[in-house]
Amino acid sequence: MGENTRITIARGDGIGPEIMEAVLAIIQAAGAPLEYDEIEIGEKIYRQGVTSGIPDSAWEVIRRNRVLLKAPLTTPQGGGFKSINVTLRKSLGLFANIRPCKAYAPFVTSAFPGMDVVIIRENEEDLYGGIEYQQTAEVTQVLKLISRPGSESIIRYAFEYARAYGRRKVTCMTKDNIMKITDGLFHRLFNEIAAEYPEIQAEHQIIDIGTARVAAQPEVLDVIVTPNLYGDILSDVAAQVAGSVGLAGSANVGRDFAMFEAIHGSAPDIAGKGIANPSGLLQAAVQMLVHLGLAESAQLIHNAWLRTLEDGIHTIDIYRIGISQKRVGTQEFAQAVIDRLGQQPQILPPAHFHSGGIQMPPLKSAPPCCKQLVGVDVFLDWDEDNRSPQVLGERLAALAPQALPLRLITNRGVKVYPGGFPETFCTDHWRCRFTAEREVDYRQILELLGQLYEAGFQIIKTEHLYTFEGERAYSLGQGE
Repeated sequence: MGENTRITIARGDGIGPEIMEAVLAIIQAAGAPLEYDEIEIGEKIYRQGVTSGIPDSAWEVIRRNRVLLKAPLTTPQGGGFKSINVTLRKSLGLFANIRPCKAYAPFVTSAFPGMDVVIIRENEEDLYGGIEYQQTAEVTQVLKLISRPGSESIIRYAFEYARAYGRRKVTCMTKDNIMKITDGLFHRLFNEIAAEYPEIQAEHQIIDIGTARVAAQPEVLDVIVTPNLYGDILSDVAAQVAGSVGLAGSANVGRDFAMFEAIHGSAPDIAGKGIANPSGLLQAAVQMLVHLGLAESAQLIHNAWLRTLEDGIHTIDIYRIGISQKRVGTQEFAQAVIDRLGQQPQILPPAHFHSGGIQMPPLKSAPPCCKQLVGVDVFLDWDEDNRSPQVLGERLAALAPQALPLRLITNRGVKVYPGGFPETFCTDHWRCRFTAEREVDYRQILELLGQLYEAGFQIIKTEHLYTFEGERAYSLGQGE
């Protein structure tokens, strides 16, 4: 099989060392061509004063091997300690979070026995960029950032994942009926990329109904790809519905690095008792093997694990009288999986993984385009004259240059001038749109802002308005 692949392992905290020992024993028995470099991260390192929980020596190994299999970690309570997952995700460009949510009924209780859904969530941008501001006494703002490279990466990964794991369908979920530009970009790129995978069914659903279907009809879904916030919510909904959180693995994957882990925590209350279920970390290891192109080893292990569940060899967390045949501890469960290597499940569907692993082609360059500046949205903090939109509009219209007239004013996204309704409640935060009939010189905008400043208006933010290839690239206000 050629040279062994070196990966990095972290035994973790709490039950981490126990379940890692079990998983490594299974991997070794399956003959997977891996070698390990071990690092220490987590609680002990936090206690040494390293606020990230990752010492420099560990970073060197992670960078060298590029793949990390990580047992659960404990983050000390109190301020000043950074999440290791967040640090690794942002530092290493792990743009994809992969969360399988599968039912293993009748051997593990689930309300939806046929559920087998994978949530593939964009991991770096959207509202989780963490760019927030308080702009007035009454109004705060967060920026939603959806990029072409970020969207292309996660969407293509979803289709490559579906191909590698023998999946039949990829569903994109967005809210582009409202957020037509940001979520619209994600949906549009999904349609473009889907055309390159004709063997995989592609569909789009609005996130509202999509989430409802995850909760009520998960059997009709397969692989879901979605921006960050939606994916975070969907992952928790799907895990709850599946009823097998303790058996699930998770992956954070980038173009150069990848991290694999169980979904559950370090469970310090049962640490050292030898009763923890290693299945979550084992499923993460299976994902890792597929990622590395070791599909045969992944298939061998996963099918042996399924057969173990079918034979009723269960740890205490899933043991049920009438279904389970034998209650076992961590290492005994691992040995049961080892004893079944080479066997196929008889009731649950066996695993079939693509031997090529997951291949990510280079990002495509955005097509060249003609970009023109045509106006500006000026955001004001204004709390005068009983917050009368009419008063504000007349004052701004008088100040605006002829070439860059005031078109409308909105408050919390609702048009209030011209022609607003007197019943509309207004805060102290106003968006005032000035647009021209043709391309604008930036100096004209500076001149407008100078006039507003001299008139005593408090400008808190501006957004330039552009067209791309002659098409408007900003949301249209009511009445424009």
